[in-house]
Amino acid sequence: MMRALTVLGRVHTEVVARRGRRPARVGAPNAAAVRPEGLELVVRERVVEAEDVVSLRLTAPAGGRLPRWQPGAHLLLLLPSGRRRHYSLCGDPEDRYTYRIAVRRLAEGGGGSIEMHDALPVGATLRTAGPRNAFPFAAEPAVLFLAGGIGITPILPMVRRAARVGSDWRLIHLGRTRDSLPFGAELAGLGGAEGRVEVRADDEEGPPDCAELLGRAPVGAAVYCCGPAPMLAAVRTAVEAGPAGGLHFERFAPAPVVDGHPFTLRLRRSGIELPIPADRPALDVLREADPDTAYSCRQGFCGVCRVNVVAGTVQHRDLRLTDDERAAGAMLICVSRAAEGEHLVLDL
Repeated sequence: MMRALTVLGRVHTEVVARRGRRPARVGAPNAAAVRPEGLELVVRERVVEAEDVVSLRLTAPAGGRLPRWQPGAHLLLLLPSGRRRHYSLCGDPEDRYTYRIAVRRLAEGGGGSIEMHDALPVGATLRTAGPRNAFPFAAEPAVLFLAGGIGITPILPMVRRAARVGSDWRLIHLGRTRDSLPFGAELAGLGGAEGRVEVRADDEEGPPDCAELLGRAPVGAAVYCCGPAPMLAAVRTAVEAGPAGGLHFERFAPAPVVDGHPFTLRLRRSGIELPIPADRPALDVLREADPDTAYSCRQGFCGVCRVNVVAGTVQHRDLRLTDDERAAGAMLICVSRAAEGEHLVLDL
């Protein structure tokens, strides 16, 4: 079902983007729409939103209209170093001339967030692709939003949409401290006097009880959640026992390996053999041997880490490859694996 939702979301966003490329109105300034394939964008503004969080406002070089997008969409950015990273759009979908993203600096990450903070001043140019959407928002009549830290980025446009269409919505923003949570003033303005926005900081109230938080949702409300893996696991467990009408979620970190078995990767060109433990993704082990290994989403939907398997049977766990691509030997090594004791030979 998740694979089907991903495909539908991708198709929906592409249809909307095509609608956005109508002929320009005669005499309208900067009216030419920008194509979504291979977008070139310029950093027009940088804003410190919270502790270690900066937002970037991106526009077309000539100020033209950008492809339409829907809440939950993300951009694929090609950074100057060659790294590829996905970032959720957190601006207003009604603004056709600006994309906004926000990035938390992760000192122990893969280097992409540090590059975004340190190497992209105002005026810098980026190559991008998108927008694409694997986390579509259906604007149900009653909605509870749960965002952990920087997980607010895909949620914020959903909140705007829910407010516009008149949904009965609530947002709970969770984090270590208030200073670590971005867009506080913006969210407070959306919540208004009705108090629809709640901020819960661990250093003030302790770790959250997800069952208690979900208990505040109206019966049958849809739950949209984005945050770290432990938070998502707790929410999923609580939803199963609660009154919510459905759970929609997006991770900003790779999911833990479930039902994994140890196997071996062999790199055909070098002959190097890499043992893959039961609890580690093949991508992580391969990156230790070759730090230049390309990757991005680490969740099996972007396709950046695709490799060709020349021998062995793959247990496919991705959300992107077609049956024909899998039969031809394609594998996304961020999530896919092999059976216990199996040897996979990669064309590397």
